[in-house]
Amino acid sequence: MAKRIIIAGGGTGGHIFPAIAIANAIKKEQPNCEILFIGAKGKMEMEKVPQAGYEIRGIDIAGFNRSSLLKNVGLPFKLVKSFLQVRNLFINYMPDAVIGVGGYSTFPVLRYAQSKGIPTFIHEANSFAGKSNKLLGTNAKRIFVATDGMEQFFPESRITISGNPVRESIVNSNINREEGVRFFNLDPSKKTVLVVGGSLGARSINEAIDAGIRQFESAGIQLIWQTGKLFREQAAETIRNVKGVYTNEFITSMEHAYAAADVVVSRAGAMSIAELAVAKKPVVFVPYPFAAEDHQTVNASKLVAKGAGILVKDADAKASLVSTVIELVNNESKQEEMKRNIAATAITNADQIVAAEVLRIIDLDGAIA
Repeated sequence: MAKRIIIAGGGTGGHIFPAIAIANAIKKEQPNCEILFIGAKGKMEMEKVPQAGYEIRGIDIAGFNRSSLLKNVGLPFKLVKSFLQVRNLFINYMPDAVIGVGGYSTFPVLRYAQSKGIPTFIHEANSFAGKSNKLLGTNAKRIFVATDGMEQFFPESRITISGNPVRESIVNSNINREEGVRFFNLDPSKKTVLVVGGSLGARSINEAIDAGIRQFESAGIQLIWQTGKLFREQAAETIRNVKGVYTNEFITSMEHAYAAADVVVSRAGAMSIAELAVAKKPVVFVPYPFAAEDHQTVNASKLVAKGAGILVKDADAKASLVSTVIELVNNESKQEEMKRNIAATAITNADQIVAAEVLRIIDLDGAIA
C-alpha cells in the first residue's frame, strides 16, 4: 500500500525549497508515495509548492511578532483554529508520517501528529534550533540537522547530521560563467556581483546597494540584484540611468545567477549558505539581526572562522558593505581561498539522506506494528 506523507512548513524560500527537495527525493525512492504539503495561508509556499507539482493545503496560522506585541493578541485564536484545521486534514488524509521543515505551520501539524502517535521528523536547518523545534524534538523519531553540536537542543540518539537539502537545479548545474552572465543580458568581460537578501528581500542590503550604485559603476562592476517586492520600484528608479545592473524582485533561475557571480552578497540563512557552498561562491554575509536567537549571525560566524566568508553587520551595511564587496571583487586570490573553504562545507545529497531515513523508519514501524 502506498505511503502517505505530510510535509509542513514554509514562509520563506529557506523552508520551501528544501521541503520540495526532500519531497522529490522521497518520490525517487518510492514513486507511488503520496505527498501533501501543509502551509500558512497567504505565504509563498501556497504558490511555490504547486509550481513544483505538489498539492498543498493552507491553514490559518501566524508566528509571534517580536516588533509589535499588540499584533499577537489574536495569536491564541489562530493557533486553536489551526489545530482544528489540521485535525480535519489528518482525518481526510490519514498520513503515515509527518515531516516539519520550519515555518509557522510546522508546530500545529507536528504537535497534532505526535498527539495521535504518527511518526514525526524534523529538519532543523540552522545551527541554533528554534523554540518550536526544541519542543517538538522531544517526541520526534528523527531530527535531521545541518551541523554538529546540536545535542544541546535535541536528544542525541535521535540526531542525524544530514546537511541542508539544496535544489537539484543548483546541485546538478553545469552552466558556465559566460552563459550565466548572458542570461541576465550583462557583459561576460566584467566582474559581476550577485546581491540577494533572501526570497523576501533585505532592507539594509538594498539600501546599501542603492546608495552605492555609482561606486559599482565607477569600478566597472556589474550587479544582479534581487530586491524583493518592497524595494522593487525604488531599485528600478535608481538604475534608470545606470548601465550593467539587472534587478528583479525574485530570481527564479538561481543556477544562472550563481554561475554568473564572481562574488555574492547574501543574508546568512541556513539554506542560502548551503546553496552558496554547493555553488562554491565567495560571499559577503549580512546576517539578519532579528532572526530567532540571532541564528544568522551564528551561521555566518562559523564560516568566517573557516575563512569561508566575510561578515558585515546589518547596522554597518550602509557604511561599509559596498567598499567591502568592491575590495573582495578586486582580490582574486582571496576569492579563490574563500571558494575552496566554503566548498569544503558543501553537502550535495542531504535530500537523499533525509528521504532514505524517513522511509526506512516508516517501513520499520509498519513491520513492528
